[in-house]
Amino acid sequence: QVRLAESGGGLVQTGNSLTLSCADSGRTFSPYGMSWWRQAPGKERELVATIHWPSGGTRYSESLSDRHWVIDRDTAKNAVFLRMDALRPEDTAVYYCAGASSADDYFSGRYTYWGHGTQVTVSS
Repeated sequence: QVRLAESGGGLVQTGNSLTLSCADSGRTFSPYGMSWWRQAPGKERELVATIHWPSGGTRYSESLSDRHWVIDRDTAKNAVFLRMDALRPEDTAVYYCAGASSADDYFSGRYTYWGHGTQVTVSS
């Protein structure tokens, strides 16, 4: 059973950094692609970044193109990370990782597996 679990969230001050991690605690998931999403209070969930597992190729939300955040993976541990620098109060949200197990799902933006999220709060 796939059980994605995020970690690394917390309360930080403006300008600080956080690195989020996500792995399958069931150790059964072989991803084709992984992604990070976030949902701020009162807003819809939005895509932050994706990573293509075989190649490591990455894509980022255009709305975050000036932020230089980094999504990365550890293929040995089937873990995905999101490095967030220069955090701002508007980055406050619950951050989710999600996984796609096939090329069709990944390139269609369909993520079957989701974690429960980790809260990131940025104080001003």
